[in-house]
Amino acid sequence: MELFAVLFEDDQQHAAAIRREHMEHHLDFLQASAAFIRTAGPLRRPDNTVAGGLWLVEAQDVAEVERLVSADPFWSAGLRKSIQVLVWNRVFADGVCLLRP
Repeated sequence: MELFAVLFEDDQQHAAAIRREHMEHHLDFLQASAAFIRTAGPLRRPDNTVAGGLWLVEAQDVAEVERLVSADPFWSAGLRKSIQVLVWNRVFADGVCLLRP
């Protein structure tokens, strides 16, 4: 299994209405996908407007991550303008360098 950082950019034109309408389904989806999506949340600009979202996903490959993204109600509702999937290697966590023996 690999760790992936998934960055979402939202379509700002209809974002507020889509979030209101689909938030409960989105949260249910995250809960049902907890075996893969380790953490998730919105990203905000310095002016406090929502810019998109971030997931940290544990999956076999990018294709598995893309299947999760396409199953998210926010994706099918058109909230997400774009995504970027990046492989993430943790080297530091909870005050500990993970590279040291």
